[in-house]
Amino acid sequence: MIPLVLPATSEAPRPFICRVRETVEDISDVADALVIGSDEVEHMLSGRDGAFAVGRAGADSLAGDILLVDPENGRAERIFRHGSRHNTLLVTERCDQLCVMCSQPPKKTHVDRFSYFEEACLLTPEDSLIGISGGEPTLYKDDLFRLIERTAEARPDVGFHILSNAQHFTGDDIERLRQPAYRNVIWGIPLYAAHAPLHDEIVGKAGAYARLLESFASLMRAGARVELRTVLLSPNVVGLPELARFVTRNLGFIECWSIMQLENIGFAKNRWSNLYVDHREHFSEIAAAIDTAQMRHVTVRLFNFPRCTVPENYRHLAPASISDWKRKYAPDCDSCRERDACAGFFEWHPDTDLGGVSPL
Repeated sequence: MIPLVLPATSEAPRPFICRVRETVEDISDVADALVIGSDEVEHMLSGRDGAFAVGRAGADSLAGDILLVDPENGRAERIFRHGSRHNTLLVTERCDQLCVMCSQPPKKTHVDRFSYFEEACLLTPEDSLIGISGGEPTLYKDDLFRLIERTAEARPDVGFHILSNAQHFTGDDIERLRQPAYRNVIWGIPLYAAHAPLHDEIVGKAGAYARLLESFASLMRAGARVELRTVLLSPNVVGLPELARFVTRNLGFIECWSIMQLENIGFAKNRWSNLYVDHREHFSEIAAAIDTAQMRHVTVRLFNFPRCTVPENYRHLAPASISDWKRKYAPDCDSCRERDACAGFFEWHPDTDLGGVSPL
């Protein structure tokens, strides 16, 4: 697994953002820090916040990475890795839902790092797409909106993909969301069932379904870009065809619908036997949902589905969706010609369930 947090030492009085540069010629911003030496244990760097060291810990080169260095806690977060398409800002660990399969179980506390994230966004490469996740980012909606707007003003080439439970959009947000700053923002929003009781049960919040539909109405009126997300679970798999009919009748404005396989982490880890669905045994329901959606011109993607486990005529819908830092493959995948285009498995997927792959 690719390390995202590295040990670090610095005498700076507070956390700071820096972009790692290996040559003086590459330095173009006051936030750039130059590598002045490396050994088997750590990289030594020098920047506006003085000299500091970052441990290697599997990261042979940090060139181009944007780090959030926290001297007090002795760590450096690689919040943007150069050359990676999978960079996500965790803006909060608080959430107002308690999903049965949550991969990032919420905490009650919040650490405000929006100013650091804003500075980091301005240092990203041209045309970057930045992920934002939580917790629930819109619990701090004004801070989030300011981050988007300030970044767009200085870097209109940068886009955002923001995961949200959409419990906090209102009619008052419509005019703001119509502004040019939001043209490069995609909201990834979950819907787990066509009816309130099951959706509310899955997200652990009474009234969540009704509130979600209100938010969808506001987002639609604002012309927002929305990716609908549905995690495949034993309670909702049979209802996928009905959900597809609901989506095509009521949410036709979405850009795509991502049907997602479950992660064996967080709350799902201890509920795996009750929640996990082997999609190979239930693909008829998935196929019926896909067919309904596509017939009515809704784009569908299958996230976290190894390509060889998907019937051939639906295989093109299964991209390499798992982030590179948490992706692994089964030993039999080594000979597969489609490995680079395949999601593979999550790093924490049970090794006992890696069998059954069929190299393509």
